[in-house]
Amino acid sequence: MDRRSFIKKGALAGTGAAAATVLAAPAIAQENAKITWRLTSSFPKSLDTIFGGAQDIANHVKSATDGNFNIQVFAAGEIVPGLQAADAVSSGTVEMCHTCSYYYVGKDPTFAIGTAIPFGLNARLTNSWFYEGNGNTLLNEFYAKHKLYGMISGNTGVQMGGWFRKEINTVDDFKGVKMRIAGLAGKVVEKLGVVPQQIAGGDIYPALEKGTIDAAEWVGPYDDHKLGFQKVAKYYYYPAFWEGGPVIHSFVNLDKWNDLPKNYQAVLQDACSFANTNMLAKYDAKNPKAIKQIVSEGATLRPFSQDILDACYKAALEVYAEISAVNPDFKKVYDDQVAFKREGYLWMQLAEYTYDTFMMIQQRNGKL
Repeated sequence: MDRRSFIKKGALAGTGAAAATVLAAPAIAQENAKITWRLTSSFPKSLDTIFGGAQDIANHVKSATDGNFNIQVFAAGEIVPGLQAADAVSSGTVEMCHTCSYYYVGKDPTFAIGTAIPFGLNARLTNSWFYEGNGNTLLNEFYAKHKLYGMISGNTGVQMGGWFRKEINTVDDFKGVKMRIAGLAGKVVEKLGVVPQQIAGGDIYPALEKGTIDAAEWVGPYDDHKLGFQKVAKYYYYPAFWEGGPVIHSFVNLDKWNDLPKNYQAVLQDACSFANTNMLAKYDAKNPKAIKQIVSEGATLRPFSQDILDACYKAALEVYAEISAVNPDFKKVYDDQVAFKREGYLWMQLAEYTYDTFMMIQQRNGKL
């Protein structure tokens, strides 16, 4: 072989290899891009379970990407007020938030279904509808209209019915009660005479203490005790028929989500799934101790009567029919969830309910 020809070909091969290396570099850089996002929570740091869900997400994302994808978590009020978290994401003020979809029913009642609606799904069926049913698909079609991409990132399990300064024995006792209550539940109890109030979690205690409101629902024993509601209201009712399995969402600005590398999208989705499971586990572990503590400090537990539940169920169906008649987005998502719920509770009552009821009887009889 001619020496000059060999050197020339070798140089060209070397140039080609170098070019290939140069061309490959952006792809590698893209896979390991250094990204920093800000996440605003709707919750105060004092609520370690529900605020902690955002921290779980940030920690898992950071670990899985060797620190290349860093999510900075801010409590409610540090960047924007708690009830404006999704607005900040939609406008691009921050990339992400951790909030409840139903805080934004004032924009569109369809947002309520993303968290929970009265007499909706329990936590198990909620996860099933979102992950295996049409929940994620249908709601993200809706969220996209608001420049949001949503991932479920927490669940409290069925909540308590709230704190009241007076007893609620009949449907008429609701009349004139000023109550902090979120989502479409406010529309439902409004039909029974309640005056609903939308107040962020950190502002509930002073409103109850000053008498600005007469009643308030929040989550359940662990969080409610942390917020000290037992000091300013005596009667603690159950269950929250409006929140059988309420979801906390992570919302990402839609443009930011679409620009995020695919591997980072997968990491973030996995992190949100962990936060979803972990939050429910925390509440199931912490609520039993907290309810004992609350009662020992003077709170009086009361169940909502069957008459009250029946009246609220009737009112809820009226609300859904009224909204469905004028809002096709709501009707589409609601009808799908109802169909899923109908099948889900057919199964739940057969095995789950029977088993749980038997075990609860053993617990009450001191045999557990």
